[in-house]
Amino acid sequence: MILAQILAVTIFVVMFLLVVMDKFERHHITLACGAATLIFVLGLAMHSGKAIWETLNLSSFFTVDFWYAAEETGTSAGINWSTILFILGMMIMVEGMAKAGFFRWLCLELAKLVRYRTVPLFLAFMLLSAVLAMFIDSITVILFLAAVTVELAKLLKFNPIPMILSEIFCANLGGSATMCGDPPNIIIGTSLGFSFIDFLMNTGMIAGIGLVVTVLYFYLAFRKELSAAGGSPVDPATIPAPESAIANKPDFIFSCVIFLAAVALLATHSITGLTVSLIGVIIALATLLVYWKYALELLKKVDYKTLLFFVGLFMVVGGLEQTGVLELLADFIGKISGGNLMLMVAIIIWLSTIVSAFVDNIPFAATMLPVIKTLAATQGVDLSTLAWALAIGTDVGGSATPIGASANVVGTSVASRNGYFIDWKTYCKTAVPATFLVITISMLIIFVRYC
Repeated sequence: MILAQILAVTIFVVMFLLVVMDKFERHHITLACGAATLIFVLGLAMHSGKAIWETLNLSSFFTVDFWYAAEETGTSAGINWSTILFILGMMIMVEGMAKAGFFRWLCLELAKLVRYRTVPLFLAFMLLSAVLAMFIDSITVILFLAAVTVELAKLLKFNPIPMILSEIFCANLGGSATMCGDPPNIIIGTSLGFSFIDFLMNTGMIAGIGLVVTVLYFYLAFRKELSAAGGSPVDPATIPAPESAIANKPDFIFSCVIFLAAVALLATHSITGLTVSLIGVIIALATLLVYWKYALELLKKVDYKTLLFFVGLFMVVGGLEQTGVLELLADFIGKISGGNLMLMVAIIIWLSTIVSAFVDNIPFAATMLPVIKTLAATQGVDLSTLAWALAIGTDVGGSATPIGASANVVGTSVASRNGYFIDWKTYCKTAVPATFLVITISMLIIFVRYC
């Protein structure tokens, strides 16, 4: 077993380093390391066909609980196919909404509503970023929001960098509020059996308080730039009309209906018994039926690389779990904390924040899940409390640096392509204090409410 543990840790460290170096495509790295885990760790070192089968987790497709569960239940170890199917369904839905012009229409409509004034626009786009990211992948949110921000900045003559930086932070914060808002939350929710409402009532409340503080913080941080931008009135005739973003009105209406239906299904899935796996399939099929003429185009636009990245990642983490490495890590944290729940929360939330600021938060969240499960079982503490700390730490911690989360990379890239370069100093000057402020407040809320 010791040999298997050494091999499992070595493969995991190599995978992590290669992902951080960003020299090869992420899905190639995780799939290769996942295959190495199956062959060398579970096969040659452990001689366990059962461990390989449990890690692949293909049997889950043929269980009733995978599609319908009367009560919220967590999935078994290994590849979390619920996460894969749900993200696939959301990706197809978002591509359909983008095809209908939903995101561009919403941004232009909101700009029109605040009469194209810089300060109200700044505040409105921050809130819009957070709200959209609660239900839609933050990468998509920032991709469209940053592009529209740059377009409006050129027309209204203001510097878009403060607005884009604020939008990025709010998207990451908003994503922490719900189970479908950020990939780590999807992994946590599907693995531990938490519902959409569970996240909304717990991390959602924390994110709501954090959002109020964040809006105030960024307004004060950029008040000079915003004041300087409030120049002469703008002629609305020079701004594209929101209606111009809608390519096909029936498709636009259908996309809105599907989106609202998806939100309703997620909000009620703990009552109806529909699992996120089934909801993902329903959303995907509904979108493809509505856009049947463009079905192939939508399927081609799906980010399959990210889905394969998840598959490989789950295999590597499954190897750590099967060999007992994660149980040893949990025991170590338990000894350091002395069984004190507050100290465990502090360790998990700050460790998550610091690590997620520099490396992808998805592998870290997937790795820490079995750790907090073991901690809860061995130390006799509430698992959900540790889960909320992990979710907030990984989601918000990624906001601290330009490489901490995918939304950060996308937002800064959109700005750079349009001539507004955001370097590390410019980004971190406001993002790092904001991250530590929100994480500190979040930790205190968890202490007061759960400990």
